Amino acid sequence: MTPSLNTYLGSYLGIVVVLIMGVLLAVIMIGASHILGPRRKNPLKDMPYESGLPTVGATWAPFDVKYYIVALLFLLFDLECVYMYPWAVYFKKLGVFGLIEMFIFIFILLVGFVYVWKKGALQWE
Repeated sequence: MTPSLNTYLGSYLGIVVVLIMGVLLAVIMIGASHILGPRRKNPLKDMPYESGLPTVGATWAPFDVKYYIVALLFLLFDLECVYMYPWAVYFKKLGVFGLIEMFIFIFILLVGFVYVWKKGALQWE
């Protein structure tokens, strides 16, 4: 006996109701804050604020891309280390197969690290 379409859709009814309620609540809250929020303009409030000091010169200074590259590389290699923890916990259960897989994983990491090093992404100038 195959389940009917009504039974199939009924199993997702709770998820649909929660999604509709969440979207509706968000729309109501944004609308209420727009309607009830204060609208007093003040030139002093519109000035940029940085640590209580008036700004001098350009307030926008671009960061070098090198900062972002180093941050992304840190996240990449840090996350790769997180993948090693479950392997270490189940090392005995995985046996030789798990050891070979981890050597392959570490080799791929080392190839990526050498590539980044040779490209000069780790040079701090």
